Amino acid sequence: MDPLYLAAWSFPILLVLIFLRVPIGLSMLLIGLVGSWLVYGNIMPLLQQMKTMAYGQFSNHSLSIVPLFLLMGQFAALGGMSRALFKAAEAFIGHRKGGVGMAAIGACAGFGSICGSSLATAATMGQVALPELRRAGYSGALATGALAAGGTLGILIPPSIVLVIYAILAEQNIAKMFAAAFVPGIIAALGYMLVIGIYVRVSPGSAGRIPPMPWPERMKALTDVWPVAVIFVVVIGGIYTGIFTPTEGAAVGAVATGLLAWKNGGLEGKKVLRAFEATAGGTGMVFMIVLGAAAYNSFLALSQLPQELAGWVGNQGLSPYAVLWAILVFYLVFGCVMDSLSMILLTIPIFFPMVSGLDFGLTPEETAIWFGILVLIVVEVGLITPPVGMNLFVIQSMAPDISIRETYAGVWPFVASDLIRVALLVVFPAITLFVLRF
Repeated sequence: MDPLYLAAWSFPILLVLIFLRVPIGLSMLLIGLVGSWLVYGNIMPLLQQMKTMAYGQFSNHSLSIVPLFLLMGQFAALGGMSRALFKAAEAFIGHRKGGVGMAAIGACAGFGSICGSSLATAATMGQVALPELRRAGYSGALATGALAAGGTLGILIPPSIVLVIYAILAEQNIAKMFAAAFVPGIIAALGYMLVIGIYVRVSPGSAGRIPPMPWPERMKALTDVWPVAVIFVVVIGGIYTGIFTPTEGAAVGAVATGLLAWKNGGLEGKKVLRAFEATAGGTGMVFMIVLGAAAYNSFLALSQLPQELAGWVGNQGLSPYAVLWAILVFYLVFGCVMDSLSMILLTIPIFFPMVSGLDFGLTPEETAIWFGILVLIVVEVGLITPPVGMNLFVIQSMAPDISIRETYAGVWPFVASDLIRVALLVVFPAITLFVLRF
């Protein structure tokens, strides 16, 4: 059977397996191994490949950053940092129109800076901020929509596990990827706050206000969050300036958040064991997806599909930006049914060579970094896009009295903000590359 024909059929089969709730890592592994067997026409080359595949993937030193950042997020949640961040933001802007919602967004951004996971950010901040939003008179749609959108900041604001995986796949510098994500992350948070400000003015009954907090209490709330700022500056600043490697920075961050959690009484009893168990479970899930993607992408490489596709696109005479927009629309559509990490692992080996061959007036490194940030943003949109936006279900599960239809309605203005931001970053690549040019 023609290898290109096999590769073309593999993707719809993969989607069917996903819809049947077969784990994405296992689905990619099975299709990759069976596809390679059919291409080889002999079981022996496949067995030789399997013999070294797992070791070849997991011996990559850069992947050790994943469990460290996951552990850092676990310690941050146990240490009460999410509540401290929310209370500090609420103390300064909570009394303004839409202020409690904006405080939730700000707290999500702050927690994302020491977490690196969107689902963890949404789940943790949902537990802290959702009761406060309801107490302040926020509608179910606005409360759940804002928190689901705010959770996506966990993978955009550095450190980001998805960004680490992209950097490994595209062979880019992790520190530069983190630096490039910083400005788009701030724009995302400000955009979500602007959405809330417009929402509460268009629909005045959707949000209430809380009384202003006295200045002494504001200052106390502010002092409670300075350790988070210090950890962020030390970890990200140390990585970017070359003081730490990314792995060393992640280790420093994990130790620092662990000490802070211990100081705040968050590591008592079995909480430490649960933190390590959650980290191990999350790491196992990520590594299984990495292994499955390696098998599937090896099959695609054998079939020559990525090379043929890149050549076909080059022969169509399309402008570089037309190709880029088509890729981003693909991510937006399939992000509705697939998780972000799986999308990155599955598609970057196909799309990255294609984009690298296009002329955007940037250096190859700048093109790779700019494309990575754009991809990160559009797969992030998939986390809040119906029908299978994972963040929507995480937040809605914490508010059983709010229907999923309300949550869907509340998140659309935030999706619109994301799309505007994508367009802005496509038209002006300098926004993404701004930090790298210093």
